[in-house]
Amino acid sequence: MNFELPPDLVSYLKDLDEFIDKEITPLQESNDNQRFFDHRREDARTNWAAGGTPTEEWEELLIEARRRADKAGFYRFSLPKKYGGSEGSSLWMAVIREHLAAKGLGLFNDLQNEASVVGNFPVVEMFLQFGNEDQKRQFIWGQLNGHVLMTFGLTEPHHGSDATYLETAAVRHGRVGQAGWLINGQKMWQTGQHRATHCIVFARTAGKAGASSGITAFIVPANSEGVHIESYQWTFNMPTDHATTSFTDVWVPNTAILGQLNQGLSVAQCFVHENRIRQAASSLGAANYCVRESIEYAKSRKPFGRPLIYNQAIQFPLVRLATQIEMLRLLIYKTAWQMDRTEKSRIEEVLTDRIAMCNYWANALCCEAADRAIQVHGAIGYSRHKPFEHIYRHHRRYRITEGSEEIQMRRIGAKLASLNQSGRKFEAKPKL
Repeated sequence: MNFELPPDLVSYLKDLDEFIDKEITPLQESNDNQRFFDHRREDARTNWAAGGTPTEEWEELLIEARRRADKAGFYRFSLPKKYGGSEGSSLWMAVIREHLAAKGLGLFNDLQNEASVVGNFPVVEMFLQFGNEDQKRQFIWGQLNGHVLMTFGLTEPHHGSDATYLETAAVRHGRVGQAGWLINGQKMWQTGQHRATHCIVFARTAGKAGASSGITAFIVPANSEGVHIESYQWTFNMPTDHATTSFTDVWVPNTAILGQLNQGLSVAQCFVHENRIRQAASSLGAANYCVRESIEYAKSRKPFGRPLIYNQAIQFPLVRLATQIEMLRLLIYKTAWQMDRTEKSRIEEVLTDRIAMCNYWANALCCEAADRAIQVHGAIGYSRHKPFEHIYRHHRRYRITEGSEEIQMRRIGAKLASLNQSGRKFEAKPKL
């Protein structure tokens, strides 16, 4: 067994760092753009008068960073060559995501907005797996060119983790001689709704509440009659682009269906699996950053005449975190490596428990590491002049999104007990 990173991956990381130093860091340091990353970051990023949504200047800066990364050939790394990518593997993406997050806060990798010089494309992955050729042409290229922005509408005001009980429903309804559907319901946490051109809406089209089949994914234009933004949810980490959106008699044609009729949960699983392993890698990198910064600070800080690092009360919590980081890295790398060797259609069956292990443990570990960094740094660690409160507030979200850590643990427990999540004997495709 060889645990060393491949030489070409090491070289890629070096090229990536050089690009960041040459193109992205100067952009961040120009025109007082540093206000988006120093102690002013939350206020600078937030348009408080517009529902707490991101400021135009902040989003324009993210777009410019993405444009430069795309021009340099880094942004589409994970995508197929057909779409300008390098067909980057899950293992490479995990290593890259960890590497960038371990560098701390910066324009090169702002996780609050899922913005990075090496893009994460869970929605594109959905269309690669489930879209027809017309949909791929319109929505994959549209997203890459910046003309299309899509929200992901699974969660509802009264239904979060229990996705099979969603109340949003679609019924067959023809219009002007064209077969289609009328959609009614509400979705919550519609990230990016303020700029969205389309919403992917999951609605029950058949079967009873709680059934894993009978749910369909629809592509709904955001400007459709009957689509209304009810509110934006102000969150622990501002700004917010998380909308509660209602759909009242919204009509779409049959061509708006993504994937197979009544099999929409397969589409949703594709989205969350891609995100879970990459979230885990990002949390790992951020945790490592917090620990390394704490060690360096404890070496330099000398209360009562000697460095803090000599005190076991400082050492031992950091030792525990450093040990867990090393073990977690091996699990994430191994799981990503296994994903690369498993047919995408079988990842749910074969690796769902491993992906869940990576995700729930990494996100919790990052929060613990950020909290410890605040404690080691003392009052200055609690201030916004250090990045730890921002890291904590952002990664605390990951313990809920893409399936809460309790749901992740439930998946692991079900697999260990050879049961599906309803308590019955494990099936090839367990419910969400």
